[in-house]
Amino acid sequence: YETKADAKRAMDVFCHRLAKYIGAYSALMEGRLDAVIFTGGIGENAAMVRELTLDKLGLLGFEIDHERNLAARFGKSGNITKDGSRPALVIPTNEELVIAQDASRLTA
Repeated sequence: YETKADAKRAMDVFCHRLAKYIGAYSALMEGRLDAVIFTGGIGENAAMVRELTLDKLGLLGFEIDHERNLAARFGKSGNITKDGSRPALVIPTNEELVIAQDASRLTA
């Protein structure tokens, strides 16, 4: 990330846009934001994306806990912000289970 200028620029732009949309939707919700949830491939596994994004959202009360953020990868869930901060959670998805449950319901 740090050694490749194009990769750094792409990651910075991606996280900037993600933070921009979270901030914009928070404003539309008149500040009634309970938490941010990271899920799916990037949200579950890319600690760097979560950190770079939340670092831009300090004004909304997010303060990332570096160790918690690194621990919440590869199927592990958890709150990745410091105690007393607005929560940001990593919640793994299980699309295969949902599809199997839907298929079972439809064929029962």
